[in-house]
Amino acid sequence: MANEKNRVIIFDTTMRDGEQSPGATMSLEEKIQIANLFDQIGIDVVEAGFPAASRGDFEAVSEISKILKKSIPCGLSRHTKKDIDACHEALKSAERFRIHTFISTSPLHMKHKLNKNTKEVLEAIKEHVSYARKFTDDVEWSCEDGTRTDIDFMCKTVELAINCGATTVNIPDTVGYSIPSEFTKIINTLINKVPNIDKATISTHCHNDLGLAVANSLSGVLAGARQVECTINGIGERAGNAALEEIVMAMKTRNDLMPFHTNINTKLLSKASRVVSSATGFPVQFNKAIVGKNAFAHEAGIHQDGMLKNRNTYEIMTPESVGVKQSSLVMGKHSGRHAFKEKLGDLGYAGVTDDVIQTVFGKFKVLADKKKYIYDEDIAALVDDSLVKEANVINLKSLKVFAGTGEPQKADMTLEVYGEIKKTTETGDGPVDATFKCIKKLYPHEVKLQLYQVHAVTEGTDAQATVSVRIEEEGKTTVGQAADTDTLVASANAYLNALNKMIIKRKRTAPEEYGHKTMKGI
Repeated sequence: MANEKNRVIIFDTTMRDGEQSPGATMSLEEKIQIANLFDQIGIDVVEAGFPAASRGDFEAVSEISKILKKSIPCGLSRHTKKDIDACHEALKSAERFRIHTFISTSPLHMKHKLNKNTKEVLEAIKEHVSYARKFTDDVEWSCEDGTRTDIDFMCKTVELAINCGATTVNIPDTVGYSIPSEFTKIINTLINKVPNIDKATISTHCHNDLGLAVANSLSGVLAGARQVECTINGIGERAGNAALEEIVMAMKTRNDLMPFHTNINTKLLSKASRVVSSATGFPVQFNKAIVGKNAFAHEAGIHQDGMLKNRNTYEIMTPESVGVKQSSLVMGKHSGRHAFKEKLGDLGYAGVTDDVIQTVFGKFKVLADKKKYIYDEDIAALVDDSLVKEANVINLKSLKVFAGTGEPQKADMTLEVYGEIKKTTETGDGPVDATFKCIKKLYPHEVKLQLYQVHAVTEGTDAQATVSVRIEEEGKTTVGQAADTDTLVASANAYLNALNKMIIKRKRTAPEEYGHKTMKGI
């Protein structure tokens, strides 16, 4: 058994900090799907949301806390009793849970954000960490903007937080300002100067504004931190957070220099990447480390020759170690339902219901008649798309588009809107414009289209197109994603997916007793 002193706790904040990415809002159903997957992966702590932020966040944290079996559910709160009460109320059904409370400690934040002096911040820490400890013995405290905080003052705040009951102290690089050597120095200083530091776990929470989130997190671990806060695909505020998959695989691959271990089942990392990408509508860049489409692709002749002789020549980890199958051309139009179900299990979709399997299998058969080869990515796209659609109140029933030269482009569309079948025909400046005008006619709404993006799931002229759409309404942003061999059908479904999310978002407002207009965290 590996040394427990060298075990690194993985704290995932995909559903909290990750969701703060503009347009990355996830529905309750999507969050539950992700939470179940996180439980399987072996993530230690799941920060499910900011309960006081909105009714949607409160509901998500509450529901997720009920279903997690291995992972510890966590909620974020500011230094207010209302926030902490909201956390406790949302988490109380869990057998064990964590309250994560934070306050700014940098001179810049204390002056311009909090309008508090150092004495007032220390008093707030004492009051609210002690208050959180009344509800649970698992309290995490964070010094927001830690890397721009005076180090002597940080030592005082950390010591006080631990004395008041914090069992984890988190050092956030909130604005991604730090560099590895500096972050190492901060952790070393805390270990050497805070007398009670041995009574708490030191955590890192690094943002990626300078592209150093993973490097800073790992430098923190090397210096003595034993918890890393991170997100799937590195999503998060601005340039994002430290990517979970990169943190875990870096320690696993370079265990010679970083002799640490986690509880993560790395074979599920690729699936987690796909599921989160589908839920947020944020495509994973092709050259993304670990989980990108090209992470294990070799095009150069010299590289290919080396790979054929010995794969270790150009691969420092195997695709299988992160859940990427070497052989993916196995399914076709003659494949049966049983084989299809087995394939879903191989791809990590073991918990999918029979209803969803039946729906996806029907779509698979249709796709198999259109395509010569069915890739694993094709099947994953079908499943993810179907899982998202389960909660939709507006669904596409049919679409016919007339395009070409000489005449205006025209779209005939049939939608199911709250159970009612509606039809219309619209012309537009191109087939996509005509398609989106049909949707606006059948379900009148005013939103701004901020993003329309198309990319292929697999290779070839018969490839499925994945379309991402981002819309905005009164400051609220949602992203929709859909895949189909017909780009226009994918476009319609992506827009509808974003619109369905917006409808859900309209309904969810902050609970009266915990309501606040704006909520952002560390």
